[in-house]
This record gives sequence, C-alpha cells and structure tokens, in this order.
Amino acid sequence: MISTQNYLIKQLPKATVFINTKFEVIHVSDKWINYFDYSNIDLIGKNIFELFDSVSKEWHQVIEDCLLGKSSDSGIEMHFDSEGKKKWFEWVNIPWYDEYENIIGVIVQTEDITKKVLTELRFNKMEALLTEKLEIAKIGNWEYDAITDTLIWSKMTKMIHEVPMDYVPDVETAINFYKEGYDRNVLSMAMFNASNHGTSWKNKLQLITAKGKTVWVIAAGKPIFTDGKYTGLIGTFQDITEQVQTEIKTIERKNLLRALIDNLPLNVYIKDLESKKILVNKAEIEFSGFEKEEDLIGKDDFDFLDESSAKMCREEDVSVMKSLKPLLDKEDVIIRKDGKSSTFLTSKIPLIEEGGNVTGLIGFSLDISNLKQKEEELRNLINVTSLQNKKLIDFAHIISHNLRSHTANFSMLLEFLVNEKKEKEKKKIISMLVKASDNLLETLGNLNDVITINTNTTLKKKSIRMNDKIDIVNTKLKTLLKNNKAKIKNKVSNNDYITAVPSYLESILMNFITNAVKYKHADRDPIITLSLTKNNDYSILSIADNGIGIDLKKYGDKLFGMYKTFHNNADAKGIGLYITKNQIEAMSGKIITSSEVGKGTIFNIYFNERI
Repeated sequence: MISTQNYLIKQLPKATVFINTKFEVIHVSDKWINYFDYSNIDLIGKNIFELFDSVSKEWHQVIEDCLLGKSSDSGIEMHFDSEGKKKWFEWVNIPWYDEYENIIGVIVQTEDITKKVLTELRFNKMEALLTEKLEIAKIGNWEYDAITDTLIWSKMTKMIHEVPMDYVPDVETAINFYKEGYDRNVLSMAMFNASNHGTSWKNKLQLITAKGKTVWVIAAGKPIFTDGKYTGLIGTFQDITEQVQTEIKTIERKNLLRALIDNLPLNVYIKDLESKKILVNKAEIEFSGFEKEEDLIGKDDFDFLDESSAKMCREEDVSVMKSLKPLLDKEDVIIRKDGKSSTFLTSKIPLIEEGGNVTGLIGFSLDISNLKQKEEELRNLINVTSLQNKKLIDFAHIISHNLRSHTANFSMLLEFLVNEKKEKEKKKIISMLVKASDNLLETLGNLNDVITINTNTTLKKKSIRMNDKIDIVNTKLKTLLKNNKAKIKNKVSNNDYITAVPSYLESILMNFITNAVKYKHADRDPIITLSLTKNNDYSILSIADNGIGIDLKKYGDKLFGMYKTFHNNADAKGIGLYITKNQIEAMSGKIITSSEVGKGTIFNIYFNERI
C-alpha cells in the first residue's frame, strides 16, 4: 500500500525526484515520469545518472555539492526523448534533510523549457540573420529621446557616417552631416513635421561623411508618442550609394543606347508576342506618322498601315517567333493608311529569354525608297542610252544608205549629162537632177527633224488642256477629213489635262489622225476615236481607227522604223511614225499598239506626268 508521503510526492505539480546519497531514486512524481517517458520502467532504486544517455559534469558536480550542503543555482540540461527529439529542462537542486537536519539526499525539481529555448534560439538566429542582412544592406538605426535630448546611433549608422565607434552624436551635428542646401533643408523639415505634426518620413538624400566622402542614403524616421505626448524619434539609415551609382550608370547607358538607336538611319522597333510595339526609335515614330513614342507604344501595324501591308508584317512576325529563325534583308513594300508607299530592307530577330521561350522580336528596317528610285532611274537611263545608241546606229545606217543612194543617183545623172550631145535629152537629165536635189533636201529635212527631236533639251513640257489641241488639229485637217468623209469621235473631257511639249502633242495628233485617214478601209468611212485615261504616273491618250489594220506579227518590230512602209500607198514615205515615236520618247513616254488586219488599229500613247 502506498504511503501518504509517497502519494503526495506522486501528485506534486512540479516534476520532482528524490535521490539518496548514492544517487538512487527514492521518490518520483508522475509528472517527472511523464517528462522523460519512464512510465514502463520501475525507477525506484535506479541511479539517476544512468537514466540518461549523457550528463554534464556541471550537473554531476551540483548534485555532489548539494550532498555537502552547498546551495546551487538552477541549470539547464539537454535530453533526447524516446523519438530522438531534443528537449531542454531546467533543474533546481536542493539538499534533502531528515528530522535531525542530516542531509540524506537531494531533491531535484525539473521544468520543461524546450519551447522557451527553441524560441530563444530562433530569436537569436533571427537577430543574427537580421544583423547580417542589415550589415550587407548597409542599414543602420537610430533613436532620439526627446526627454533627455540624447541621440543614439547603431554601429552601422556610425560606419556610414565614418565616425569612430565611441562617437556621441546630437541632433544638430547629425543634421549638419547632410549636404548643405536642399538635402539638409529636407531632413530638418521632416524632423520638424514629425515632432509637431506626427508625420513620418523617408527621403533619398546626400550627406558628407566625417572623412569628406559624399554618399547617398535613405533616411527614414517616425515619431514616438507616450500617452499622447511626443517623446522622441526612431528611424533607419541606409547607404544606397552603390545602388544610386548603378542607377546613374544604367540611366547613362540607357540614354546612350537611346541616342544611338534614335540616330541610326534605320527604323528600329521591339514587338511583343502580339506584334504590339514596346519600343520604337525616332525613325519608326516618324514613318508611322506619330509625334511621340508614347503614341505608338502598345499599337500594332494595323493601326497605321493599310490592311495588306499590316497582314504581311504580322505573318513575318509570327513566322520569326514560331521558327525562332531570323528574317534577314527581306525587301518589303510598305503602304501606310494615308497611301504613302515606302520600300524597306527588313530584318527581324526573335527575342528569347533565358528559359528558351520567345518573348517577341526586334526589327530593323532600312528605307531604300530613294535607292529604288535611283535604281529605277538608272535602269531607265540605261534603257534610254541603249535605245539612243540603237537609234544612233540605225540613224547612221539610214544616213549612210540614203545619202549614198542620192550621191550615186547624182553621180550617174551628171555622167549622163556630160556624155549627152542632144539638147533635148540634156534638159530631161537636168530636170531629173532637180528632182533628185528636191528628194535629197526632203531627206535632209527629215533627218534634221529627227536630230532636232533627240537633241533639243530646251523644249519644256507644260500642262495642256487636251481638247484645245484636238480642236486645233481638227481645224487644220478639216479639208482632209471632209474629202474622205472621216469623222472624229472625241471622248476626252473638257477638264482633262496632260503634261507635254505643245508642238510635239500637235504633231503627234496630226500624224496619227492623218494616217488613220490615209489607211482607211475601202468599204467604210473612217472613224477616229479619241479618249484619255489616267494610270499612276501616266496620262494615256488612245487613238483608235477602223482602217485596214496592220499585221503586227509580220511588221510589229518595224512599225516605227524610218522609211518603213507596209501598204501599197503611193503617198507612204515611212517617216511620220518614226518621228512621232521619237517625239513621244523625248518626253519620257511610250507607245503601245494593238491592231487587227481588216478591222483597225489602236495606238495608246503614254505621256509621262512625273518626269
């Protein structure tokens, strides 16, 4: 049966164990048993030191000192429980006396302080970690007691100010560290507002350290109130010099990059996955018809290009971003919504982040419109030069052939005249010489007209109302038209103008209308139809007749040759169309012919309005 004393000890609210002078357990409370999970072990008579895996020398000595009657302070021991977890206990050891005041053992009381120790360890760890982070981030703190007018700086705050660790600051000297002017005024006003209006502050300012070094800091503070009364200030202090210098360098690099891309003779832009602009340079802004970058950011090509050009650009973008392959030096004709057309040499490169995912593209477009125009002009010049060279060769051949024919004719007639004895025959020969001379003069006149057309650069093109010239030609050919029962159907509007050399335009009309009458069909009266259309840079005069037509397969390449005739017409000399073609080409125009034998011919004359 359990004694009353033993029963009371078992019920003690504190974990308690009684050991004798041999360190053997005599009494133990239930709470102590539960603390150490000894419910399945009979602890009575067990050596207390053998119940634990390890016992510190300090605690062992404390027990022995208690047996000698020495008092001791509490101690802390670490113990692994049955699950292998660390647990900490605080031990209080007092001598155990009998009724005769003899020490018969030690009373040990225990308290589980595991939570407290873990919390303290966690706090110490956090404090150490915070201190480390503050040192890395160069953040100090400070505190001002308004009651005692004392200012306390932390170690880091003193380091930032480059003062000794024994330096004692005050409010006035602390403010004077800030750069004179704006920075010092801002800090002074912030402290005033905090103490008088209860406002906090956080400002980026410059200060001069004790060693004369200029640094950037984030100075922050807030007022402290006790029972509604202002009692002081607390705050933090961070050195951000490196960060500011990095920001300044970043801004400088950004400005340099911006200046570079804005002054490149290229359109530069960056697009996101939806082909919306997220960066554009000055050239791209100007081409798009906007004034500022902000007007273009977030927009895509459909906002300022015509639909066909925008679709083409989007298809290019999607192809580049899907294939991850650059598009290089592709020639694109881009048309804006206002109709302005430009030719670009375009390159597009996919933008790929570190993970390998595409985030958009960067594009470079070089406006080569002027180059294309110069290229076209050069090509035209080469064509004109080639044509002129061919004309020169043909002209030389014609001159050589014609003049040789006339010379041979003269030579032969003169020889006949010298050898002829009869006066009557001599008169016939002289008559033939006169006719030969007239033919030579006519030939020389035709050749002179051709030379004049191809060498006269002083004649200027003018804007001419088409019907004015048609009326003049109609009047001059009135008799010819009437005698041949010819009719001119004029479909040209009174408001139609073309750009041409006035004398050439009249000559062209005269030649084509005259030819239409000259080569009329025997079975019908001639009808000449005039009409005018516009096509890009050309005004196109169409002259259609219902005459006998021309076999273009047979004679097409010789149609405008000098002295080329294709019908048995006694009046045909083969010079009119040649001169007309030269006049058209001298005005940078061209002529296209369509004809069907027996039905008629259409001459489409292109007058160049641009050149």
